[in-house]
Amino acid sequence: MIQTLNPRRLSAEAYIDGILNGDRVMLARAISVVESVLPADNELAASILDGILKHTGRSRRVGITGAPGVGKSTLIDRLGMLLIEEHKQKVAVLTIDPSSPISGGSILGDKTRMKRLVSEPNAFIRPSPSRGHMGGVGWHTRETILLCEAADFETILIETVGVGQSEMVVRSMSDFFLCLMTPSAGDEVQAIKRGLIETIDAAAINKADAENENRVEAARTQYENAMHLFRPGPDSWKPPILAVSALTGKGIPELWEIVLEHHSRLEANGWLKENRRRQALECMRELLSEKLVEVFWTHAAVVSQLHSVEKAVGDGNITPLAAASAVMTAFLQQQK
Repeated sequence: MIQTLNPRRLSAEAYIDGILNGDRVMLARAISVVESVLPADNELAASILDGILKHTGRSRRVGITGAPGVGKSTLIDRLGMLLIEEHKQKVAVLTIDPSSPISGGSILGDKTRMKRLVSEPNAFIRPSPSRGHMGGVGWHTRETILLCEAADFETILIETVGVGQSEMVVRSMSDFFLCLMTPSAGDEVQAIKRGLIETIDAAAINKADAENENRVEAARTQYENAMHLFRPGPDSWKPPILAVSALTGKGIPELWEIVLEHHSRLEANGWLKENRRRQALECMRELLSEKLVEVFWTHAAVVSQLHSVEKAVGDGNITPLAAASAVMTAFLQQQK
């Protein structure tokens, strides 16, 4: 049994049993342990994750990105209810927003737009706090995925609420990566972000309602033509472009069929296992980098020199390169 300094924490066994029995309250409490920065909670989190590890890996992990206001939350609400009502699945929604480490940015607003999922007993919605850096989001969300899988959620939808680096973080933990877009008044092809488009498994043009149908179809055609400029991925998958309406549900069943087809192909050719293996190794390396940085900045040799060296740099008495080399030398000498 794990003993902690926090009287509100339970034993690792209690969290593990609750998660495996589908207790959503215990799942939420376990996620809070994983997200904690307290050393005692980190030890407890490791024990919980070790205990549920053999029950993980059975979900479909779907990442969804897109600019703010494109309709991601509405699409997730519609797709989630389709999976629950027609496919009899349990669905977890994890939202990533690096914009506000304290308030969670627009997460509360997004939950209000998931009007049906938020009160659905077979759905679980959880934000991932950034605490000011994307590395923490990546680690916490990856571990939260494992906890949700152990709680028997068959599909996990990972939403980027912010933009920029969060897109690549979500790609690095997804089996299927969807980019949601809307038709604009300008040139659709010029709106493509090459670095993002090269990583997606499908794109959907949202708001294909009656009054927008022609504009959406024109945008879809332009994107589809532009996609021919990019080479297929190593699994030979060519990302389809489809028109959807999160408001009416048009194209949502077809979108899910594409996810299933892609997942089946990855399983058949071994890429699913390989992708997840690579993602786990990337996560491990990120954690090692974070821990090394933490060790460096808290090391006595660094702390003792930092103030004087920073003053010397600020006064122009030493170059930043020379200062960094001096501090690094002092740190390395202490390791011998």
